[in-house]
Amino acid sequence: MPGHTSSIWFSHPELIAAFNVQPNWGTYAAEPPSGTLKLNSSAVYDFLNTLLNDLLPRVSPYSSYFHTGGDEVNLNAYNLDETVGSNKTAVLQPLMQKFVDRNHNQVRAAGLTPIVWEEMLLVWNLTPGEDVVVQTWQSDAAVAATVASGHKALVGNYNYWYLDCGHGQWLDFTPGVSSREFYPYNDYCSPRHNWRVMYAYDPLEGVPANGTHLVLGGEVHMWSEQTDPVNLDRNVWPRASAAGEVLWSGAKDASGQNRSQITASPRLSEMRERLVARGVMAEPIQMPFCTMNGTQCAL
Repeated sequence: MPGHTSSIWFSHPELIAAFNVQPNWGTYAAEPPSGTLKLNSSAVYDFLNTLLNDLLPRVSPYSSYFHTGGDEVNLNAYNLDETVGSNKTAVLQPLMQKFVDRNHNQVRAAGLTPIVWEEMLLVWNLTPGEDVVVQTWQSDAAVAATVASGHKALVGNYNYWYLDCGHGQWLDFTPGVSSREFYPYNDYCSPRHNWRVMYAYDPLEGVPANGTHLVLGGEVHMWSEQTDPVNLDRNVWPRASAAGEVLWSGAKDASGQNRSQITASPRLSEMRERLVARGVMAEPIQMPFCTMNGTQCAL
C-alpha cells in the first residue's frame, strides 16, 4: 500500500486512482494494470480500517510482524486522484506520512510490529516510528542508510536474492514498436541469479560493525509474473537454501573469507535430494558425476 493495489478496484472502484490506464500504463505504474489507493480519501481510510480489523487478528497467532508495503509508488498516479490532483512531492509527502501513520497505528493496536519497504524511508523521507522495520531491496547502500537512521533492516538485494530474474521479458510490444531494439529480451533484473550468486551475497556488506545488530535478517523474493504452482518449486528450491545458510551462518567463514562453494556444493546437493524425496520438485545444482567425485569438476 498504497501502490500495487489495483485489484481493489474490482470491488471498490471508488477507492482506486489511475486504474488500468491505457495505452500508457507505464506512466502511472511499474507494471500493468496501473492503479493505486487514493491518498487523501476518508473512504480509503474506512476501507483499510475494516479490512485490517478483520485481517490482523488472523495474523497475530502466526507472526509478530505485519508488512504494510510502500514500494514502487508512482507519483503520476496522483495527478488522476481527485483527492490530491498533484504529483509534486511537497504535496504528496505529508499525505503519505499521514497514510502510513494511520496504518501503522492500527498494526500496533493489534500487537504487531509494522514493516515497510525501503522507499518509504529513503525515497519519501518519511519518519516511521522507532519500532518500524525497513525492508531493503535495491542496494547494499540502502541497508547501510537504513541502519544509519537507527531502524532495523531486512535485506534482500535484488541483484543477488531475487529468484524471478533471468526468465526474460514477459511483456509484449505494441504494433509499431521495433521489438528488435529490446533483443535479447532480458527482464529488468537479468541474468538469472544461480545459487552461487546467492551464496556469495553478504547481507552485512557496507554496514559498520556498530550497526550490524540492526540487520534482523533477510528474505529471498519470488514474484509471480512468470511463476505459478507448476514451476514454483524449481524456481525457489534449492536456491533459497543457499540464502538460508548465509542468513543462519553468515556470509563469511571463521577466517573472514567468503564461505567455500566447494564445501557448500555437496551439502546443497544433499539438501536438494531431501527436498525431492519429500515431493518438492527442486532443480539439480550440478550433474551427479560432479556431486559424487569431489573436486574433479572444479575449474
